[in-house]
Amino acid sequence: ANSRLSWARMAGPLIVTPGQFTQRSELYHQLAQLTAAGVDILRALENLHRHPPSSAFRVPLRETVLAVGQGSTLTEALRQGGDWLPEFDYALIDAGERSGRLDGCFRLLADYYADRARIARQVIADLAYPVALFHFAVFIFPFSQFFLTGNWVVYLAQTFGVLLPVYAVTLAIIYAGQSRHGETWRGFMEWITLPVPVLGTARRYLALARLAAALEALIAAGVTIIEAWQLAAAACGSPGLRRTVNSWKADLLAGMTPADAVSRSSWFPEMFANLYHTGEVSGSLDDSLKKLRKYYSEEGTRKLHAFSQWLPRLIYFGIMLIIAWKIIGFWMGYFQQVNQAIGP
Repeated sequence: ANSRLSWARMAGPLIVTPGQFTQRSELYHQLAQLTAAGVDILRALENLHRHPPSSAFRVPLRETVLAVGQGSTLTEALRQGGDWLPEFDYALIDAGERSGRLDGCFRLLADYYADRARIARQVIADLAYPVALFHFAVFIFPFSQFFLTGNWVVYLAQTFGVLLPVYAVTLAIIYAGQSRHGETWRGFMEWITLPVPVLGTARRYLALARLAAALEALIAAGVTIIEAWQLAAAACGSPGLRRTVNSWKADLLAGMTPADAVSRSSWFPEMFANLYHTGEVSGSLDDSLKKLRKYYSEEGTRKLHAFSQWLPRLIYFGIMLIIAWKIIGFWMGYFQQVNQAIGP
């Protein structure tokens, strides 16, 4: 109990970093390699427990190894290790167990977290110069007054008095965007971000890619289509999409097909609805879901990358406007003082 409590505290950091995404990707990459080579899951977990990608994984992996050794399924065992994995991971791993395609699910998760790590690093790299320029501006503009007066208190108030609130707001925004919050909060953040150009579309496409991936794995595992949709919607990470799919349940039980429900919903783009309908009618739904997963994953990642490139440029442009305004204000004040000194 104490070890689980300790891990629960470690599993919920204030900010999820690119390094943590990379560690998660490496965890699944090693599991995919071991299971594809024919190593049973217990031995694979024991090997990872001895040499984990991160020391933070050691405790939940130990709990998982003990639970699997006592007869639990992998999904049940992972859940006993604490709340250390997103629901999307549990859904895919459960489907992989049922279908006997664990290695494929592990590879999909490894690629997913590798993409998230790459995008996060790109955003940080693109923001480095605008952030450095902003700090330079904050420290340099009050320096002339500090040089004349030597008043450290005023100078620190004019510099850190600006930076500390900016740091607090930035950390609050990053923390608010983490996926570990409750569904009400995540739904609120989704409602705010979906109207944002490029970013909203990227989030929607990535949620659809996760939905298609979970559906593909669950249907291959023999889960009924209605239950597969409910589980996939819960795993996709989008509260809005989950509510939409849950609202179909009565109609699906009454005989409506998922393809009809998808075509009537504004959440799903026309391409998704058409390709899903084709797969449902032709009996090649697994192939259609693979295509949907690949397309929306690539498009969502591309749009998210575009947003990560344009956001620093917008910030840089805003900082340059502030600097220009400060320079103009300085020279206007200077000329005003000169005119007052000269007199009429």
